[in-house]
Amino acid sequence: MHIDFHDETKSVQADNIDMLQRLLMFAAEKEVIANEAELSVIFVNDREIQEINRNYRQQDRPTDVISFAMQESTDDEVAIIGEDLPLVLGDIVISVDKAIEQAEEYGHSLERELGFLTVHGFLHLLGYDHMNKDEEAAMFQKQELILGEFGLER
Repeated sequence: MHIDFHDETKSVQADNIDMLQRLLMFAAEKEVIANEAELSVIFVNDREIQEINRNYRQQDRPTDVISFAMQESTDDEVAIIGEDLPLVLGDIVISVDKAIEQAEEYGHSLERELGFLTVHGFLHLLGYDHMNKDEEAAMFQKQELILGEFGLER
């Protein structure tokens, strides 16, 4: 799997990016994602994620993570773009400001919070959601399983 990291804040340490790379590869293996898959992780500040949240979700407030899935296509669209192209999963946008705030609030490391937000966003790219209690339970159980097996427990 190919993962592009973009740190708009210039504040995420290289060690954290390396860990997130390994975590996403681990999660992709658990979810049986093709090696040719691609995704991007973009780190922004609260102001930038608030603008994205307002423009795409009509919620004028900062949030911690937003995912933009690219795999909500029809069979006709797959036929048009071709089957030999890499599977582009989409983009995960993470607010570093919110990650720092939530790590302090929950009493765990920034590394753990960034890992949680990255896995959460990744699962959204794969179609998991939390719009009702059953979906939420399934998604959160999957998150905790991946994080725990990777060694990023609270």
